[in-house]
Amino acid sequence: MKKNIKKIVFQKFVVMISLGLLVSSCSSDDNRVSIVPVDDIFYLPVVVHVINKGEPVGENTNLSTERIKRQIEILNEDFRRKEGTRGYNDHPDGGDSKIEFVLAKRDPDGKPFDGINRIDTTKVSVPILGYNPNHYAQYAYWNPKDYINIWTTPLPESTECLALGFATGPETDLPGTELFSLPEPEDAEGILVNWLHFGESESSCYARFGRTLTHEMGHYLGVLHTWGVGDCENNDYCDDTPAVDKPVYNTAFIGCEGVPAMINNYMTWSHDETMNMFTNDQIARMHYVLEHHKGRKALLSSHALKP
Repeated sequence: MKKNIKKIVFQKFVVMISLGLLVSSCSSDDNRVSIVPVDDIFYLPVVVHVINKGEPVGENTNLSTERIKRQIEILNEDFRRKEGTRGYNDHPDGGDSKIEFVLAKRDPDGKPFDGINRIDTTKVSVPILGYNPNHYAQYAYWNPKDYINIWTTPLPESTECLALGFATGPETDLPGTELFSLPEPEDAEGILVNWLHFGESESSCYARFGRTLTHEMGHYLGVLHTWGVGDCENNDYCDDTPAVDKPVYNTAFIGCEGVPAMINNYMTWSHDETMNMFTNDQIARMHYVLEHHKGRKALLSSHALKP
C-alpha cells in the first residue's frame, strides 16, 4: 500500500513540476518578480530576525553579519549538493534540490535591505507565549508570502545541544502533512533556531556546522523525518529513504526492509558532520509544496528578491 501511494504521489510530482512550475505566469503586481525559475533554480527570500539581549553586533546572541551570511551559504551548499563542501554527496539517490535561499534585498516598505533584522529584547517587552513562532513574532514578523521568517532565539548557553530548532510545516494534500506543526489561521509561521546553533561555531556540540537550519528548512518545505509516523508501512512517504520505524540518530542500524537506515539524511537527528543528503523523492515533495501551497509559491515572486 505504501509503495502504491508514494508511486502515485511521485508521478504527480513529476507532472506538476514539468507542466506547472516551469510555465507559471508572473504576477500582475509590478512589485513582484517572475516565478519562472532562473536557469531552473528556485529562489526563496529569507529574513533573519536576530533576537538579541542588547550585546554589540558580533557578540553572543547578537550574531555577527559574517556568521549569518555564512549560515545562508551553508544552507545553499546543502540544498544544492555543492561539490567541495560538506553538503556534497555522490549517493545515487541524492539530488540537487535546485532551490536557493537569498537574504532579502528589500524590506516590507520596498527599501534596500541586507536581510538581517536585529531586535534588542532589552528595549521591548512582550508577553511570554512559550517557545514558538507566535512568541517571537511579537518582536518581528514579516509577510510570510514575501519572506521566510527565521528567528535566532536568545536561549541560555545551558540549552546548547538540547534545544536546536523548530519549524512550522505547510498544509497540503501530500500524505503525512498532519505530522507537521501546522499553524492556525492567526498563527505565525517560520523557523526558530537557537542562536548557539545558527551557522558554524567552535562548540564541541554535535550541532555546530549549521545543519539545524537545513533540517528545519526541510520541514518548512514539506519534508518529514525519515521515520515519519513511526511504523514500517507509513513513514516519510519517500521510496528512496529506507523505511524505518524509529528515530534515526548518528548510529547505523538495519531498518524495516533489511536495509541500513540512511543516517546521513538531513531529515534525521544525526550529527551535523554526518548529514549531507536530500533524496530525489524528498526534493520532489519540496517542489510539490512550492507549486501547490499558496504561501510557499508566493515566495517565488516576492518583491524581496528584487535588487
